[in-house]
Amino acid sequence: MKTLVKLEIARTVRNRRFMFFSVLYPSILFLVIAGGTPNDKVIDGTHITFAAYYMVAMSAFGAMTSVLMGNAERIAQERQKGWVRQLRLTALPGSGYVTAKIASAATVSLPSIVIVMLIGALAKGIRLDAWQWVAIAFATWAGSLVFAALGVAIGYLATVDVARPISMICYFVIAGLGGLWIPVTGWPHWTQEVLGYLPGKPYAGLGQAMVLGDAPHAKDIAVLAVYLMIFAGTAAWMYRKDTRRA
Repeated sequence: MKTLVKLEIARTVRNRRFMFFSVLYPSILFLVIAGGTPNDKVIDGTHITFAAYYMVAMSAFGAMTSVLMGNAERIAQERQKGWVRQLRLTALPGSGYVTAKIASAATVSLPSIVIVMLIGALAKGIRLDAWQWVAIAFATWAGSLVFAALGVAIGYLATVDVARPISMICYFVIAGLGGLWIPVTGWPHWTQEVLGYLPGKPYAGLGQAMVLGDAPHAKDIAVLAVYLMIFAGTAAWMYRKDTRRA
């Protein structure tokens, strides 16, 4: 499995277009959105500054771009070309295949998180304690595993022709309803309660809680853990199902 992880990381790094959109694009968006706002401006309904809010949001957005968009289309292409069938003929179990895909995608997502946070500190003067910087980066990275698993599941459920549209729909819906582009704090209370059970808002909530010096909410962690099990379980089941057919 370690060999497969190294291979996946090397293949992703060589894709310059993908690396640009997943690593640099979120940083550019952060500067465009937050660059012209006062550093002390606070988001309505929160105690988080505009700059800190979008630093966390764009870090999450970049990580999600890396793991969701990359995994889904790539796996669909591998299935079409027969690469996955070759892997099924080896001793690699379904859980090992899914774990390797998730691990390789999550490894690539880390630079996008770090770059956005560096720009937030240097360009927007965001000041946090050392533990907060480390905790936000780790929580955003760990939370992205959920969307890496979703990408694997989509790649196994969809053909090459529809893998990209499906992943893009999921991507935009999750980001939009999660408040990564526009804060949802001004939305009706019942709407926010519903969104709390979708993966986007709890994912953004991990970093937002630590910006305020708090621990992530247990509900957010639990919701993301459930989605991770569902997505990873679906992907592993599809892998084993194809194995029985082979």
